[in-house]
Parts: sequence; structure tokens; C-alpha cells
Amino acid sequence: MKNEENIIVGISIGDLNGIGGEIVLKTFEDPRMLEFCTPVIFASVKTISFLNKHFNLGLNFNGVNNYNQIIHGKLNVYNVWNDKFNIEFGKEDPKMGAYAIKSLQAATQALKGNHVDVLVTAPINKHNIQSDAFNFPGHTDYLAKELEGNSLMFMVSDTLRVGLLTDHVPVKDISSHITKQLIKDKLDIIYQSLEKDFKIRKPKVAVLGINPHTGDNGVIGKEDDEVLRPTLSEIRDKGMLVFGPYAADSFFGSKNYKNFDAIIAAYHDQGLIPFKTLAFGKGVNFTAGLSKVRTSPDHGTAFEIAGKGEADESSFKEAVFAAIQIFKNRKEYEHLTKNILKTRQKKI
Repeated sequence: MKNEENIIVGISIGDLNGIGGEIVLKTFEDPRMLEFCTPVIFASVKTISFLNKHFNLGLNFNGVNNYNQIIHGKLNVYNVWNDKFNIEFGKEDPKMGAYAIKSLQAATQALKGNHVDVLVTAPINKHNIQSDAFNFPGHTDYLAKELEGNSLMFMVSDTLRVGLLTDHVPVKDISSHITKQLIKDKLDIIYQSLEKDFKIRKPKVAVLGINPHTGDNGVIGKEDDEVLRPTLSEIRDKGMLVFGPYAADSFFGSKNYKNFDAIIAAYHDQGLIPFKTLAFGKGVNFTAGLSKVRTSPDHGTAFEIAGKGEADESSFKEAVFAAIQIFKNRKEYEHLTKNILKTRQKKI
């Protein structure tokens, strides 16, 4: 029987030639993890048995072929395939990309069907996942389509939260992607997420400039003056506590980030380089703006150390913790919102 506190965590296994399998199994090597969540790995018993033996972990797990067979308080492995194949650690292989996508698709369907409560994804290789059947840059774009949301890449840790206006966009195309509507949409997502996912009332959000020194009054680009500043002004007029744009080069070094509940960066490296410098190993990639909760570790497949038993599971473990906490926060927010509506209706 499921305990209400025992949240079912669906896990996509990622690229099997990378460190995904290792960090997933190492996370649940700690039996205390099973006291407050029930993990379901989407792969196969054969695959997980091989990884368990290879890394000398000695884990016990429950193989399942349908959701009714999931045992709470145990590590479960849902059989997505029965194929037998060789895992070649450290090798980029389209076949492993195909299995990573099979795992992701099965886990996503389970999430959509409420068979699992949250989704935590192990790292994939963005190159070898591409096919006629799967044409997405990565997890975020695929999940935004499947879960019908306007997603935002939100890197979070205990002390820092960084969202992105643009994520996997070539540097030469960044400015053309940043429109007034995009800024409004992304800030709306991050503001709502801070309120319902992180329980922050009246969040304070800082926005980093697009150009160096936020354009220096048009000397180094006009986007900050013509697009970003007027849009932020409109958003502030609606009562949102949004500040900036700030020059990105000194924002983190000056520790100004500590004055805000979240920071919005204009593009991928502007936000992720400082985030990973300050929070690497403890950071989590959370996809805000979706109807369901999805998190992942803040690193990639790390082919260079795959199979050697050297991978650190800390970020994956943090991703599990974050998914569980966000799920609980959302439930609490929904409950409070319903109660407020009921109270207002009674007064009417």
C-alpha cells in the first residue's frame, strides 16, 4: 500500500555508455532513500543486473512488467526492452541513443498516465539521440511538447536559482530569439514557479543584460535599451518584483545574486557557467512551466570516466530530492489555492 509521503519517482536511464546507470544505482545504494520515495527505473532487468554487477553494488531490485507490480519501499525496474546488447562505456553510439530515448518515452508516458509522480532523467548525448522518430535538441524540448507546457530551463540549488531566456541556441542567433513576448513568457513562468514550486511569496527576480555592460547606452548593442529595459518596465508596472538589467560580468562575483530569489540569464553560458562554478555537484536542472515535475543532474554523460566507478552521484541524488520537494510544494499550493477559492465563494 502506498504511503502518501512515499512518492513514486520515474527514472529514465540515459545513455548507457555514459555515467547515467552508475549514478542512478549509486543513489539508491543508500537504503534510506527508499524510506521516502519509490524509484522506478525504465530500462530492463538484464541491463540493470549488468550495471549492478559491473559496479559491484549488490543492490536488490524488483523487476516489473506492469505498474501494478511496483513495490513501494523497493527499487523497481520497469522492463522497457528485453534485448541483450553490449554496453561499451565511453563510446558514442547511436544504438545507445535509441535505448536512451526508449527509456525516456516510456517514463514520460508513465508520468502522463500518473503511474509515477515525478520524472528524474539521467544524462543523454544530444548527438546520438537524433533520428527520424526523435528530432529534439534534448529532454526539455521533448517534454515541453509531451506535457504541453511553455518550458523554462531552471538551474536550482540551495543557494542559487538561474533561469534562461534562451537555452540551446547558437550564440549568433541569441539576440534574434529574445523578443518582448519571450521575456514576458519566461518571467511569468519563473515567477509562478517560485511561488508554487519553491513556496516564495513575492519573489524578487534579477535579469542579466543581453550585451556586455548591458549595451553601454547603445555603444555595444541596442537590444538592452530597445527590447529588454522597456519590457521589464512593463512587467514591473504589473506589480512583479523584477530588477535589471544587470551587467553579467560582475553580477556573480560581487555576490549580488544573493539579494534575489532567482536570476534570469539571457543565454545558456551566461547563466550556466556561474551556476556550475558555484553549485556544481549540488545543482539540479529543473524544467519549470510544465504540468508535471521533471529534474535532472547538472552534468552530462561524462564518457571520459564512464564505467570506471568514479562518477559522483551527488547531483543525481539532489535531483531526486528536488523533484520530491517540488511535487510536495505544488500539492500544498493547490490545496491552499482551493481553500482560498472556497472561502471567497462562501463570502459571495
